[in-house]
Amino acid sequence: MEVLGIDGILALLLAQRGIRDFDGARAFFRPTYEHLHSPFLMKDMQRAVDRIDHAIRHRENIMVYGDYDVDGTTSVAMVYSFLKKICPNVDYYIPDRYTEGYGVSCKGIDTAVAGNFKLIISLDCGTKAVDKIKYANSKGIDFIVCDHHYPGAVLPPAFAILNPKRADCSYPYRELSGCGVGFKLLQAYAQEHKIPMEEVYVYIDLVAVSIASDIVPMDGENRVLASLGIQKLNENPTLGLKSIVKISGLEGLQRHVEDIVFKIGPRINAAGRMKSGKHAVELLISDEEKTARYAGVEIDRFNTDRKSVDSDITCQALRMLAADPEQEFRKTTVLFNPSWHKGVVGIVASRLIETYYRPTVILTESNGMATGSARSVEGFDLYKAIDACSDLLENFGGHMYAAGLTLKRENVAAFSRKFEDAVAKCITDEQLVPNIVIDAEIDFADINPRFVRILRQFQPFGPKNMSPVFLTRNVVDTGSAKIVGKCGEHLKLDLRQTGNPEMIYPAIGFQQGEHYPIVRSGVPFNVCYAIEENTFRGETRIQLQVRDIKSDF
Repeated sequence: MEVLGIDGILALLLAQRGIRDFDGARAFFRPTYEHLHSPFLMKDMQRAVDRIDHAIRHRENIMVYGDYDVDGTTSVAMVYSFLKKICPNVDYYIPDRYTEGYGVSCKGIDTAVAGNFKLIISLDCGTKAVDKIKYANSKGIDFIVCDHHYPGAVLPPAFAILNPKRADCSYPYRELSGCGVGFKLLQAYAQEHKIPMEEVYVYIDLVAVSIASDIVPMDGENRVLASLGIQKLNENPTLGLKSIVKISGLEGLQRHVEDIVFKIGPRINAAGRMKSGKHAVELLISDEEKTARYAGVEIDRFNTDRKSVDSDITCQALRMLAADPEQEFRKTTVLFNPSWHKGVVGIVASRLIETYYRPTVILTESNGMATGSARSVEGFDLYKAIDACSDLLENFGGHMYAAGLTLKRENVAAFSRKFEDAVAKCITDEQLVPNIVIDAEIDFADINPRFVRILRQFQPFGPKNMSPVFLTRNVVDTGSAKIVGKCGEHLKLDLRQTGNPEMIYPAIGFQQGEHYPIVRSGVPFNVCYAIEENTFRGETRIQLQVRDIKSDF
């Protein structure tokens, strides 16, 4: 990487990401809209554009239909807002998590029938809705499916199915978010009808929020979309996102993926978890500051309620696991409690993995059925394990690391056994132990302003482009180490490397409180960490986010 003028450590990080020449590095560090693929490379794209054009020319009513999570609501807000500018006969629909469940519902289709809608554009759902789309067709309604979930053995009889995961789709990038697929549809329509592409790009910050929140890979086209979207989120966010930014305490600060994942995304998600995803869409399509401000306050209240509920249920779940002696020998967690709040079971599954590191399914009762969410551990394909239990399920869908499922209550015990067997057959012992991949070993002296400036350009971080983790040996605390957090779970430090007393870095170790005795002993230890920049009261400082501490002594 001499041609780039960067040192060996940074060159190593680029090589780890498959970047080995100048052109690759330029595309990585300077993504532009020119790096996006033609939307017409996606199977059925021309059919989808032609069907929308037909609907607009014949003044048909169009329903924009989407899931109630971040990916679904950002998708609906984006496509609805774009179409509303060129078609007055458009409305949107978000299914109710509790009465309709995930994806396309009969109630949603019946609503379309009652409203004389002739075209439904489904976003972030629909790939497996074979029977529902057959039902819609029988009512004279066509479907355009925009989705990114794995298809089943049979595709639904939709007019067009835009999904890069289709076996017969040759689109160059398979890992788009649902909102990303919707964005490609808008790109194609604008291109076909000579609409300035800026009228599509205005929604790029919504796409970035979907990518970060849905935890899809941060490589290829997703990296381009996320980079450009985060740039807009910082410079000129849509009004609804601007409201969330302010309420989240991010106004005046540089916004990153972490801010979307931990502050913006959860607030959007909270609407569908606690009440209705429609509230999130109302916020995201706001075109008046007063409306956006009011909707933002409401969303924030939902998020506060959500945090309280998921904390209570997590504690209950941990007590259930601790009281069951068989849990020590299991490779999975499956818990069912009919009283648990359906809107937070996915969050609870993720929290349990922090303590019991293994594939986890959390179920509650809804409409007389057991329904819930599943989460996986690094490197294990959860979707395949659930698919192996499909004979016990009413329906399911998802990705490698996250899925939703519904089954009869009387099948829960059988599912628990079969899921355990399916996972046990193919999971490795290494996958059941959280491990930290270290990108490079460095000294604190290597962390200079230029190094940090270039490292900053590796963002946005996410799967396939995680924040680099470094190892530094022979480190000590300057004497200021303390335990922080409500339960003493976090560790706050000021670190220096032995032999370099002048260079001291503040550090925070989330969930690292157990290492306090090692740190306080004064004995040098090894630390692995990510480098971040922390802004407080207008001052930006380098901070180390500690991932683990080990002593050789």
